Parts: sequence; structure tokens; C-alpha cells
Amino acid sequence: MRMVTGRRPHVPPGAVDGALALGVAALMLGGGLSTAEPGVPALLLLGAGGLALAPRRRAPSLVLVVTGVCAVGHLAAGVEVLAVPYLVAVYGAVRAGRRALAVATSVALVAALHAVALLPHDGPVTEALAQARHVLELAWLVAAFAAGEAVRQAERRADEAERTREQTARRRADEERLHIARELHDSLTHQISIVKLQAEVAVHVARRRGEEVPQALSAIQEAAREANRELRATLEALRDDDTAPPRGLEHIADLVERARSAGVEATLRVEGERRDVPAAVARTAYRIVQEALTNTARHAVGATTAGVSVRHQPDRLTVQVDDDGKAAAPAVPAPGLGLLGMRERVTALGGRLEARPREQGGFTVRAELPVEPSS
Repeated sequence: MRMVTGRRPHVPPGAVDGALALGVAALMLGGGLSTAEPGVPALLLLGAGGLALAPRRRAPSLVLVVTGVCAVGHLAAGVEVLAVPYLVAVYGAVRAGRRALAVATSVALVAALHAVALLPHDGPVTEALAQARHVLELAWLVAAFAAGEAVRQAERRADEAERTREQTARRRADEERLHIARELHDSLTHQISIVKLQAEVAVHVARRRGEEVPQALSAIQEAAREANRELRATLEALRDDDTAPPRGLEHIADLVERARSAGVEATLRVEGERRDVPAAVARTAYRIVQEALTNTARHAVGATTAGVSVRHQPDRLTVQVDDDGKAAAPAVPAPGLGLLGMRERVTALGGRLEARPREQGGFTVRAELPVEPSS
């Protein structure tokens, strides 16, 4: 027995619009043939008005104008059928946010239809006005406008609700991240600090007495020192709030200065016109420079220089860090901290990260981060 699921097959919007255009064209041709004996020009205009609906999502303004012209044309050719293509085009244009254009085009179309009906007409004026109303009833026009506006408002509210859900989820994730940071701080930092302090005291006492420091004690001291550094880095990453980033482009100079104090001859070069960039881009650029300089100090063999370059361009921000050391075999990067974490950050922004040995020696880390171009 086959299980029936509630999922509907996905139909491409273009196929829906094409089917709608063919259906409306057939409806218009049938209406024209049933109410009059149209000539070839009238039939072409009736069919063209329906087929013009095919690109209504991609070009709603153009479809609105073309269907209006077809409505005037088939009335001038003596065919009085309701301009269904134009009503559908009004709905699509209003749904796409072209309300002012829909109103202006409709006013012009009503005037054009009355002019076409009155100019060659010899009978009563009311009869000519009735012909124009047969082509475009104001009630149907108002209904199409109202339907398009109702759907537009519903879609806008749905988008806002989706953004609200994303913001709520992000806020909860930030709160949980801060909670984890506090728990780690309370449960681990203090204990590791005590272990580190006790080991350092024991090493200091042994050396003052002239005794040989046990290798196990030195290992405990170094392990505690490294664990303390890694834990602080983890807490810093956990406290890094996306909505209020503590570090950005203006703090990269501090990283360069810190690298100099660690014995690396580091330089900073900024190119292009400086301008504001999104907070996520600024934070990611800072983290990339931080990680690259940290790797230079810890893992690059014989590195004495490091060059940091920040280049502002209209559509992207490029950050590059080069050193002259020999890249040692990298350790497996911890998620969110090493090069793997940097690649994830850059990819999430739609950018590109390159980390590789340089041909002239050393290692390079280069990231291109897209930004919105200035208007």
C-alpha cells in the first residue's frame, strides 16, 4: 500500500504563467467569435492580449501597457468583449508594487476606450459609453486592483513574519551562546587557573631549591597555560554577538601592533576609499586577520615578517595577510576558530577565502567579502 503524502508537486512559475496566457487567449478568441464576426486584425489583437500575460512576473509594467493597447485595438476593430488580459495585468502590477502605474494606465485606458467608442459613433452617446463599459467595467477593474493589493499585503506580512522568526531564532541562539560562555567561565576557568598557579608555584619552588623540575610538572604547567589560552579564545568566540560586534576594521591596527610585540615585523596597508561596510563583513575581516597573524606567530617556522593588506572596492572588501615563514603541518582546526571557521564565515557572506603557500616562500591568506556598492 502506497503512503500518500501532503506535498504538492512543484510547478515552475513560468509554466503557470504560460498556461494562464494560453487560457486567457483562448477565452478572448472564443468571446470575440461568439459576439461578432471579427476580422483578422481583431482576432490577432484578442489573441495577443492573452499571450502578452506570459511574462507578467518578469515585466509587469510592460504587460500592463501591452494588454491595454490590445483592449483599445479590439474595441476599435468592433469587438466588445471584456478586457480580461488587462484585468489580470492590473492584478499582477499591483501585486508587484506598481500601484501608481496601474492607476495611471487605467485612467488613460478608460479615457482611450471612451474616445474610441465616441469618435466614429453616430447613435446615442449612452450607447457608445455602454460599448466602452463592455470592454472595461469599473467594478472589475476595482476588484482586480483590490485583489492585487490584498495579495501584496499578505506576502509582505508573510515576509515580515519570516524575518521575525529568524531574528527570534538568532536571539535565542545568542542567548544560549552567552549562557554556555558563562557556564564555561564559572566551571572551568577558575579550576584551570588554580592548576596553572599551583604548577607554576611548584616549578618556582623547585628551582629556588636547586632541584630538577620534574618533566611531568613542566608538562602540567604548559598544558594548563595552553588550556587557559584556548578557553579564553573559545569564550571570546562565544561572546561574539552578531548584532553588536566588538571588533571591526578599525581594530585591525591593534592586531598588527600585537604581532609586532610578539616579535613579528608586521605592517598594515589600507588601499581604496574607506567607507562603512556591514557589521558582519567588518567582523569577519577582523577575525581573518586575527587568525592569520596567530597562525604566523604559532605555526609558521622562521616567520619574521607579516604584511596585512585591506583593500576597499565598490563591490567588495579584500583582506590579505602574507608571511615569510615555512608553513608547518597544520593541526585540525577547531570549528569556528581556525581556518575552517574562517572559511565558513566567508562562505556564509557569499565571499571567497584562499589560504595557500606563496611561490616566493611563506603563506598567504586572502579573503574577498562582497559588500553593497555605493549608490
